Parts: sequence; C-alpha cells; structure tokens
Amino acid sequence: MTEWLAHSKGKNPPVPAQSYYKHISEVLRRAEKNIKNLASYYKGNYEYLFEAVRAAALFHDLGKLDDDNQKVLFIGGGKGLPINHVDAGTKNLVNNDLVESALIVYAHHIGLQSIPQERSKAELFLRDPNLETRTEQYLKDYLSKHIQSGCENINKHIDRASDWNGLTRRIALSCLVDADHGDTANNYGQEYPSTKVEAKWKERLKALDIYINGLGKDTEKSERNLLRRKIYDACKEADTTPSFYACDSPVGTGKTTAIMAHLLKTAITKNLRHIIVVLPYTNIIKQSVDIYRKSLILPGEKADEVVAEHHHQADFETLQTRQFSTLWKAPIIVTTAVQFFETIASNHPSKLRKLHELPGSGVFIDETHASIPNFLWPQTWKWLKEFSDKWSCHFVFASGSLPRFWELKDMMDLTVKLPELIPKEIRNEALKQETKRITPLRHNTLLDEKGLIDLIQSKTGPRLVIMNTVQSAAVLAESMRKSGHDVLHLSTALAPVHRELILELIKQRLHFGVQEWTLVSTSCVEAGVDFSFRSAFRERAGIANLIQTGGRVRRNNEDYIATLIDFKIQSPLYNRHPAFTLPSQILEKLFEENRVAADSPADLITDALRRELMSDTNEKHQRLIKMEDEMDYPEVANLYKVIASDTRLVVVDKELVKRLENHIKVSPKEINRKSVQLWLNKINMLSIGFVKGYENSGLYAWQYDYDPAFLGYMKGLLPLLERDHEGYQVF
Repeated sequence: MTEWLAHSKGKNPPVPAQSYYKHISEVLRRAEKNIKNLASYYKGNYEYLFEAVRAAALFHDLGKLDDDNQKVLFIGGGKGLPINHVDAGTKNLVNNDLVESALIVYAHHIGLQSIPQERSKAELFLRDPNLETRTEQYLKDYLSKHIQSGCENINKHIDRASDWNGLTRRIALSCLVDADHGDTANNYGQEYPSTKVEAKWKERLKALDIYINGLGKDTEKSERNLLRRKIYDACKEADTTPSFYACDSPVGTGKTTAIMAHLLKTAITKNLRHIIVVLPYTNIIKQSVDIYRKSLILPGEKADEVVAEHHHQADFETLQTRQFSTLWKAPIIVTTAVQFFETIASNHPSKLRKLHELPGSGVFIDETHASIPNFLWPQTWKWLKEFSDKWSCHFVFASGSLPRFWELKDMMDLTVKLPELIPKEIRNEALKQETKRITPLRHNTLLDEKGLIDLIQSKTGPRLVIMNTVQSAAVLAESMRKSGHDVLHLSTALAPVHRELILELIKQRLHFGVQEWTLVSTSCVEAGVDFSFRSAFRERAGIANLIQTGGRVRRNNEDYIATLIDFKIQSPLYNRHPAFTLPSQILEKLFEENRVAADSPADLITDALRRELMSDTNEKHQRLIKMEDEMDYPEVANLYKVIASDTRLVVVDKELVKRLENHIKVSPKEINRKSVQLWLNKINMLSIGFVKGYENSGLYAWQYDYDPAFLGYMKGLLPLLERDHEGYQVF
C-alpha cells in the first residue's frame, strides 16, 4: 500500500505528516457518525443522505494526489498547494451522477455557491475552469492512487434521485466540514479536548423542580410569586406533541425556568439531542447561564460541559484558529441570535460546521421580538417550519411583547395559529398585573445633551437610560460622570468578562436599595436581564424597544410610582442608528393614535411588524425568499444579517494576546470572554493590527486605551471623537 500525504508535517507544534489514507479514513468515520446521529430525526430519504455525504467524504481531497501537490506536501513549510485539490473530487462525483456529493465537496472550502451561476458554466458546472484539461488528463491516475492507498471506491448502488433543498445541503455540508476540520485540527494537535456529556433529561427536570421549590420561600404568598408558580407548572405540564408554541408571558414571570421545564419534558418524550436557548444580546447570556447551571447541573458534573455559553459571532477559518470554533456539542447551549440564525442562513463552511447538531433539538427563542430584524422573519419562518417538519425540532417563541409574525397572511407563505404554552386564564391574570405596573410616556421636545441630563436627573433613582448606539451611550455616560453624577455604563464596548463585573455591581446596587445613581446603556439591557429600576428613559426607537425597556422598571410590582419616558436627542457626538429609522416613525404614529397605553404589548408589536414589512420599499424580505428558492446561497448569506455590520473579533486582553502570539492553546470560552466585536471599516480606519502570527485568521489585537470598569474600548475612541465633532458612524 503506497503512502501519499493529505497534510504536511507541522512545525508549531512539531507533528508528523498525515497520510492521505489516514485523513480520508478519519473524515469518513467522523462524517458517518455525524449522519448516523441524525437517523432518528430526519424524515427525508435517510439512505440517500448517508451515502451522499459518505461519497463526499471519500473524494473531498482527491486532487491532493496530484504529483505537484504531493511535492509540496512532502516538503512542508506551510506553502499553499499549486493545484486546486477540490476539482478532481467534484469531477469524479459528477461523472458518477452524484451531484449533491459534488456540490458539498465543491463547497467544503469556498462555501455553497450560486447554483444559477454554476449552471451558466455548462459543462464546467461545479468545476475549476483553469483545471478542465489537467483534471481530465490525470483523473484516472488520482483514482488509481486513491484505491492503492487503501481507500474505498464509490458505492455503485447509491440512489441518484435527490430530494434536497438549501437547508438539507447546509446540513450535509456541516457533516462533512465538521469531520474534515475536526480531523485536521486533531492531526496538528489543535483540536481542543471535549467530553461527551449525557443528556440525562429526567434527572435535570427533577433538579429544576428542586431549584424552583427552593425559590421564594419567604414570599410564598405574594401575588407575583404565585403567578410565577402557576406559569412554571403550566409550562411543565403542557402537551409536548406540538412542534411549536407561543409564550407571551410578561416580564418578571419566570419564563427562563418555566420554558426550560417544558423543553426538558419535551426532550424526555421526544428523545431530543440538545436544548438550545437563543438570546438577542451577549450580555444576558451570562444571567441565563448562571440560572441554568445552578438549577440543572448534577453532582460530579462540570458546569460548562453541560450548559455551554456561546458569545460572539466567532467562527474561524484558518487551520490555526479552528480550535476556537465553538460547537454545539453540549446538552444545553445558550447562544446569541446572531450565531443561531446566521448559522442557518450561512453558506460558509466554518459557520455551518455546527449546524448538523440542530436537528432533533428543542429551541427556546427568548425575547423573540428582539432576536432578528423583522424583514428576516418570512424566510426564517420557512426554515424553522422545515426544521420542525423534516428534522424533528421543537420551538418555543417567547417574549413579554411577542410578535405573532406567523399569523400575518399578507407576509407569510405558511400562516398558522400556534398553540399557547400558557393557558388563557393565567395569561389574562399576568396581563392584568402588567397593565397596572407601568405606562410609557412621550417627551415631545427634541433634547440636547444638557436637556437630556436635566430630564434624567429630575426623576427619582435608580435610573436607567438606554441609547441607540454604543457611541451615544459612552458620550452620555462620560458627560454625566464629568458633571458629578454617579453613573455606571454598560454596552458591547466592554468584553463579556468585564460586562459581567458591571452587571454584578448593578445587581448589588439594586439589591441594597442605592437610589441616586444612573445606568447608561444600549439595548443590550433592554431584554432578558432581571433589573428593576424606578425611572427609565429610552431614546426613540421602536415600540418593542420601549415596551422591553418598561420591563426593567418596577419589575417586581414595587410599592412606588415608576417612570418610563420616550425621548429624542440631537447633539454633537450623538449618532443615529439607521436600523431604528422606520421603527421610530411607526412608534410616533402609534403614539399619535393613542394606542401605546391602550393596546396589549403583543397587539402593538405585531401591528408594528406588519407596518414595517409593508413599508419595506426595497422588498428585502421578498428578495431573500427569492434568492433561497433560486439557490443563490452566497446572496442569501449576504442578505441575511441579524446585525447589519461586517464585524471582526478584537482581543482586548493584552496577556491573552501574548499567549496567542506564543502559540499557547487557548479555550474557546476564554477568547470569547476577553474580546469585543468591531466593524471592519472601523478596524481599518483605526489601523488595528492582527494578533501576530494570525494575519490571515480574522483575529485582531486592540492597541488603544481600554477601560474595563467603565467605557471599555470607547475609552480609546472618545478623544478621537472629540477632535472631530462629525464623529464616526455607528459604534
């Protein structure tokens, strides 16, 4: 058996070269395992799925057997291969009428491509035009070497009829990419060790019951506590047969644990693989993770192996950074809406690597109103329906202001009426309590900075102010502090590890009743955090933003009159967020129609969503659906942006940067917790450099001032802004 190479020897750390046979065999084993894990959940043609991915795994690196590629692999040194090693595999698979297999081989480095564009290449469909002649000339030689190395050939009895669509192709590619990336990282000693943790859903539900029974013993008979218990019991006992549920329980009624009880019960009855909690903002992940780790971890278990937290949109492309790719392997995953939804929509290998873990999962989309821009819901709904119907997923949409997008007949192809997780009588009781708690008010005068600060200080503390941009929040916080006011600041200008410290300080101040202080923040505290302020001020945005801000005011029905004020500001250095232009106009109309104080939150949110989609002059939601139907996968990924920005990961911890530069292995958790996201155009504008040795990885090192206790990276940017009153765009 002749030995050819798949990977050259490594220098940092030093590792021997990997044979072609060993790599193909291991990728095949891992890919088969990934597909077999889907067997009991996939309702399509499983045999075809299995054989198609298997064929792709067998031939994904066939072109590495080219003599010119082998010369480079034997020499080593990190030099790129001279011949595109993918083309031979796609040619061989197309020759055997295995087009879906060829498609995912073609995509396993460059991502899923536009099928219309590929079809326009006629005979060169899924081919590298530069290698047409060479591949034809040497294909038999490659196949001969493939067999001589000990690898298998194609199963001649594979069914060639495909029932795949875009979602199936993404999942199939995920199975292959995870196998390929995993074995490559393992070969170079860079696969971060992981341990399979048993789901133990029954035991975790019992643990959650014990946790809930231990809460609120001193206030057992309070109106709010009794309501929370009713909601918990209702969710836990709900029928697990439906694949979708709506839950519009108001803020502070215990949705975090109640819906988890329902999903644990569902996981038991449906034998689910994972429970995934999707949250709109990174800062509220920690709070939910803390609750789940307190209530669901069993004796002897490691908390972060059972409940995994996934910050940032930090998927990595290059060999040296694949070890940081956070995968959805744990029983319970708490992740961001950016990660969850953009993974589904992606065409790129590193993003899709974890997608095959989603089938057979229960998904809790918390704070649904804030999870994605409204124009994304029509296509997203189609995907989620398919995950339910074809891949055995179970979904719960939850929010104190839940938009019922699935009922908008003019906007959705597949309208339905979802069952309610909480019975009508309990929902009515909760809504009655909510209407007595807070009523939003509109400040009609356009404010400058001094006027805003005077308005804020005129109300009783503790006070919460939410601004539309990171820049505006930092400018206001700094101005208030310079004016002698007691101010805390919280935004994504701070890395997660530092946001956690500030969140803890906020909790302490609220717990001990400190009154004369103000928290200035962005929408990252608008939803999902258990804060209760006396006064709140929300820069004009959408109705959902205003309602959710109200959820941070008099949250526990405290015995005082609370304030919630909507305001507009125009002042130097305060920049506007373009995403709020249309929602703020709709909110203005709702105020003029006297509906804000009169209608239920769900009705307001759903009507605002309808108006926004009808005002979509660019018809973005229709174009997205069209591109998915036409299989233009790069354009779908380009259109589907939860946050409309091109951001990169920037490490702000100098010690961590040093460790990375010294090639010391770093866990995914640490790199996420000690980094921030910055727009690429701002990175270029500020000339922020890469971490040394990671020039092609997309991993940057912060070089300006950084304040971990107050302003975060805005500490280094405010002096620059003050020199130029035009400021930057949105931070």
